[in-house]
Order: sequence, then structure tokens, then C-alpha cells
Amino acid sequence: MNSKFQLLIERKRQRGAALIVGLLLLVVITILAVSGMNTATTELAMARNDQTYENVFQSAETGLEAALAQGNWNTAANVVVTPTVGTYDVVSATIQFEDTTLVPDQAFSLGAGSGISAFHFQAISSAEYRFNPGNITDRDATAVHTQAFYVVGPDSPTL
Repeated sequence: MNSKFQLLIERKRQRGAALIVGLLLLVVITILAVSGMNTATTELAMARNDQTYENVFQSAETGLEAALAQGNWNTAANVVVTPTVGTYDVVSATIQFEDTTLVPDQAFSLGAGSGISAFHFQAISSAEYRFNPGNITDRDATAVHTQAFYVVGPDSPTL
């Protein structure tokens, strides 16, 4: 009779321990699930920001291409080109005159001193993406691209 009583007491203790262990496992699984969701949300934001930067990078490249394609090489004033790229993109490209030099000796068959000059320019394109214009958000991105070039023409003060 004494051993039956001890068996009955042990059963009651085991039922309470199983409940506590089960609840602890549920807490651990819940913490892992919440942590996984936070990680996924962070990775999604990182991917979105990377995609936004790639888009604005390409917009700045488009600004350079538009500035160089228009062919207006003005030595007296800056030339500003503002191509339309996207809904949230603002692109502005500027061509600045830098300097005039003689063409290098071996670069052209005409050579130095033949009345031909090299007009040096710099094209700067800046692109800005504003998800919510007027407000700064974590989705905004900017890119600036610069390209130097020169145009060969007759030796004169202006091109």
C-alpha cells in the first residue's frame, strides 16, 4: 500500500513538470519566430534600398548620356540638361568648360601649332530619388557622376 501511494504522488508531479516544459518550449519557439520575422524585414529593407540606389545610379548615367548627346559645347557658359527619367527621380547634368590646350604632337596628324586646339570640358550629372518629396525618408538615394572629355576644334577663344 505504501508503494501505491508513492506511485500516485510521482504521477501528479510528472504532469505538472510536463506542462512547464511544454510552455517553455512554446516560449522558445515564439522567440525564434519573432527573431526570424525581424531578420526578414531587415533584409527586405536592405534589398529595397539597394534597388533604389541602383535605379538612381542609372538615372545619373542617363543624365551624363543626355548631356553628352546634345552636343552643345559652350566655352562661355555652363550648359545644363535636365532629362526626365522617372516619377520620383530628379536628374540634372551640367557641362562646364575647363581649359583650352594645344593638341598633343602625336595625337593627331595635324600636330601641335597647326591651328587646332583641344577644348576640355567636364560633365557632372546628379540624380536624386525622393520617395516622399519634401520629406527625408529611408528610401531616398542620390548619385553623382563626373566625366571629363575634350573636343578638338579650330584654335580660337570659343568653340
